[in-house]
Amino acid sequence: MSDTPVDSSKRTWLAATVGAGAVGAGFVATPFISSFQPSERAKAAGAAVEVDISALKTGEKLTVEWRGKPVWIMKRSPEQLESLKKLDGQLADPTSSRTAYPTPEYAKNGHRSIKPEVMVAVGICTHLGCSPGDKFATGAQPSLPDDWQGGFLCACHGSTFDLAGRVFKNKPAPDNLEVPPHMYLSDTKLIIGEDKKA
Repeated sequence: MSDTPVDSSKRTWLAATVGAGAVGAGFVATPFISSFQPSERAKAAGAAVEVDISALKTGEKLTVEWRGKPVWIMKRSPEQLESLKKLDGQLADPTSSRTAYPTPEYAKNGHRSIKPEVMVAVGICTHLGCSPGDKFATGAQPSLPDDWQGGFLCACHGSTFDLAGRVFKNKPAPDNLEVPPHMYLSDTKLIIGEDKKA
């Protein structure tokens, strides 16, 4: 083989073609690389949620969405709080010591909340992910014990939870309802998804 010199015009075209190809590859790669960053919608889905509870009356529950999950905020009456003290012997994890759904330290108490009267819990059953229904009325009712003190019933498989989201013994749900990280911005404003440690 002989070494034939490449004339300068071919060399110029070759350099221009390679340069244009590199620029084109950069334009093609930029959207591909930026697709690895979370979208604004994804960022918003994980964002903390601010909730005004000033209109929440005793015995009422409101639901907000955080990270695609329903979060219940309930204002419990003094009677409802008193009933929680009677249930420890009937509960699978009365002190919230299991770690499948870690309970924040500020909610490791009998009412599982920062303020005794305000419950904050993820409304998803720990068995198969159904959403339990409200069963706030006390006393005998279908699918509930005669001494029912009020709480939540997951009708799918019969798991029951008290008004602090603690699961009763011998039910399909293995754990208490999750308590999300949260804190108070004021007496009437909560933020779900953040706390002082987060």
